[in-house]
Amino acid sequence: MIEIIDKHWPMSVGDGKATRKKKPKILAITTDCCTGCAGSPACIEYCPIEACMFWIPDEDHPPFGRIEVDPNLCIGCQKCISKGPEGAFLDGCPWDAIEMVPTEDWEAAHDITLSDSPPALTAG
Repeated sequence: MIEIIDKHWPMSVGDGKATRKKKPKILAITTDCCTGCAGSPACIEYCPIEACMFWIPDEDHPPFGRIEVDPNLCIGCQKCISKGPEGAFLDGCPWDAIEMVPTEDWEAAHDITLSDSPPALTAG
């Protein structure tokens, strides 16, 4: 069963070119260090996939929140992270709150097997 996630703005709008053609070897995940950049997250503007990165409000401490990554949409491109080769700083998360993890590890931890392509949405 697919969990329906209530995605809030801000969220990634994508570049209109990138799509998920197969399950990536690595996925982006946000860590507990994510602050959501006070509602103006730096990471989402680099994500090439529409609605892959999105805001989750902190219900106990509005207007704070954090960014989450949809594992069904992530292509593992690493554009959202701030670590480049040899630790060089690149665009992306200024707080180093996004990690790339092996997809197999994420699937095992969540007892889920991701498909190659994102799940189709049906009108209900």
